Amino acid sequence: MKIAVLTMLGAATLCAQAPEIAFEGNIDFLKWPAHTNAGEIAGVATTAKGNVVVYTRTGESATAGASRIFTHGGSRLFEFDATGRYVREIGQGVYGFLFAQSVKVDPQDNIWVVDRGSDMVLKFEPSGRIALVLGRKPESVSLEARAAGGRGRGAVPGDNFNRPVDVAFDTAGNIFVADSYANARIAKFDKDGKFISSWGSKGSGPGQFDMPNSIAVDAHGDVYVADPGNKRIQIFDNNGIFKSQISNAGSPWAICISPGAHQYLFSSNSNAPDSMENGEIYKLELDGHPLGRFGKAGKLVKEFGAVNQLDCRDPRVLYAGEVTNWRVQKISLR
Repeated sequence: MKIAVLTMLGAATLCAQAPEIAFEGNIDFLKWPAHTNAGEIAGVATTAKGNVVVYTRTGESATAGASRIFTHGGSRLFEFDATGRYVREIGQGVYGFLFAQSVKVDPQDNIWVVDRGSDMVLKFEPSGRIALVLGRKPESVSLEARAAGGRGRGAVPGDNFNRPVDVAFDTAGNIFVADSYANARIAKFDKDGKFISSWGSKGSGPGQFDMPNSIAVDAHGDVYVADPGNKRIQIFDNNGIFKSQISNAGSPWAICISPGAHQYLFSSNSNAPDSMENGEIYKLELDGHPLGRFGKAGKLVKEFGAVNQLDCRDPRVLYAGEVTNWRVQKISLR
């Protein structure tokens, strides 16, 4: 107990010592097509050309009790060029687009979509053609059952997910999926989508998770998992062996690691959709040493509303997908 208390106190001290980073925010740079609303921005990523890809929650929904259940047509995938000009919509009418969760672009410029409603991870080639599907859509269940967490099947191994949330890749092309809401695990696949292994369970010990909500891989192949329910980022080797944890950045909701010779870790704090407290974003070394923080919760420019995903391809220019503010904010660090 003494060790736990000291760890928490040390983390709070490090947070307080993180200097404020000066930055500018831009919330109007994306030029949406006529008669199209952004909706809840769940995912944002950039391509090698600097284009911005946005996965957003739109469309029809139904209500069961206090829960919103998206029945069909609930998500759309858009691409904009580096100036914010609309380029195209990708995947219109795709079977797996139900409830947008995240989007990533791999080193080959393939676009990967994670859909929490269909329990699927979809890989699109740069042309927009589907190249790989992981997971499968659950069997039909009633709205009441889905509101209560029912998915038409129980937790199973392999590439059958139960509300997955994020995807990441290592330099060998291996795929890592955060299978969060029911399974509380990380699943690893090879570059062709063949299941290799998985690790994790519900809990607070090393290698356990309380909703692993975001995932990133560094240049050495180490896997970083945001574990907001336990107020930490856990670090594993490429095979899922626990190495260490970072507990000085609040409740990490979305994380990303920048490329390059000197990599940085960015993490949004306490940006769960039901929380408007805190809201700052941290910049850290990969060992967790805080370099600074910026922003706070709110609806104005330079404020954040439930950041569900961060893109940090350029560590000086970040993109934040904000669920409750229905926008992508472009962040320029000074």
